Amino acid sequence: MMNGLGAGIGMTSDRTRSRMVERLRAAGIRDERVLSAIEGVPRHLFVDEAIANRAYEDSALPIGWGQFISAPYIVARMMELLCAGTHLRKVLEVGTGCGYQAVVLSRIVQEVYSVERLGQLLTKTRSRLWNLKITNLRLKHGDGRLGLPEAAPFDGIIVAAAAPVIPQALLDQLSPEGRLVIPVGQDNHQQLTVVERRDGEWTTSTVEAVRFVPLLEETS
Repeated sequence: MMNGLGAGIGMTSDRTRSRMVERLRAAGIRDERVLSAIEGVPRHLFVDEAIANRAYEDSALPIGWGQFISAPYIVARMMELLCAGTHLRKVLEVGTGCGYQAVVLSRIVQEVYSVERLGQLLTKTRSRLWNLKITNLRLKHGDGRLGLPEAAPFDGIIVAAAAPVIPQALLDQLSPEGRLVIPVGQDNHQQLTVVERRDGEWTTSTVEAVRFVPLLEETS
């Protein structure tokens, strides 16, 4: 996808990102589209300068307001599950955060919509992304549990926060062959879950244990 990101932007080299991608490949990530997209997005641009030197570690990092940028492996794993060998035209991300995952998605998906409940965080993220000139990414302020009905249906929905149960509104906004990737559970008992819609029926599978901040209703 066309956007304002170029190779070697910022404080880190292409080699640093290539090493991160090789670690992801060694950890079991196989979708080359996902790996290529991650390699093309400088992760350090999405965290504060004080911790930018940790941007390529495989760990979650704080981004303010009690939120985190997910570890590279988790981003790659969730995107691989979302794509699963298919071409996705339109995707909804719930939980924009710092914008990193949305930007990676924009390199694979034709249209990306992303919803963030925290207005101050979203304002900071909009400012960060402005110079990147990404034309296929739209950010919205709102309650992610409700999805984005005005832009539905979506070929895929990816949720960057854990829900105690799968929100029905998100299921309702999937296309007939759509897929939802979401952490389900509370506290230390969360499972990365994939829900697929096939011939009008739902198929649900759990993938692995994860740890995310909770998916909350209120916006601010």
